[in-house]
Amino acid sequence: MATGTEEPTLTVDELAARAGVTVRTVRFYSTRGLLPPPVIGPRRVGRYGRDHLARLALIEELQHQGMTLAAIERYLEQLPPDLSARDLAIHRALVASWAPDTAEDMTRAELERRAGRALTEPDFDLLTAMAVLERPGDGGDEECFRVDPGLLRLGVELLDVPIPHETILAARTVLLEHTRSAAQELTRLFRDEVWGPYRERESDPEHVAAMKSLSAHMQPMVVQALVTAFRRSLREELRAAFTAQ
Repeated sequence: MATGTEEPTLTVDELAARAGVTVRTVRFYSTRGLLPPPVIGPRRVGRYGRDHLARLALIEELQHQGMTLAAIERYLEQLPPDLSARDLAIHRALVASWAPDTAEDMTRAELERRAGRALTEPDFDLLTAMAVLERPGDGGDEECFRVDPGLLRLGVELLDVPIPHETILAARTVLLEHTRSAAQELTRLFRDEVWGPYRERESDPEHVAAMKSLSAHMQPMVVQALVTAFRRSLREELRAAFTAQ
């Protein structure tokens, strides 16, 4: 299996450690066809890459949403076969976006094991700025971090990109401001144009409950629409900015 432009380098033990699952789980997913086979290297040792990591994260997220393995298999079969690791990571973020916020407590050793590398203090500063983790408070016997596992892999990838700390903070501020503004506008539209008129017409508690359920089911569609629109706009803006130079 091709894994983009990066040569697969992880053993099955390293893959399991990076993904936060057991080797047995990796092998089980492989036998079910949920995970593509590794690249066979010297000495017949299977090697895994970033695509395998991203697919494992997506599988785990779908399970977290309550999907059965059979349903996950059907879900994955519908995805384009040439999705990159970044595409899979974005897809996983969309799946997770309408689930309750989840975070894990990790020691520094566990965090570095999941990251697949040693982390320096500047690395921790950048990951904190990207909201990948929260630093521990004072008074603990062991250094423990609050980590968003969905953002961890992407955050670690960005550590090798030469982006100043200040630029990341500025970018995060811009994103938070504009996404909050979009969320407020969309909420206002739903409240004024859909929820308000419906509530005036319908006083049946069952109908009101049905409308509340509809609002919850709309969230994933709205999130996907926002991500799609943002990716298209960003691609157009970058193309215009760098073509003009």
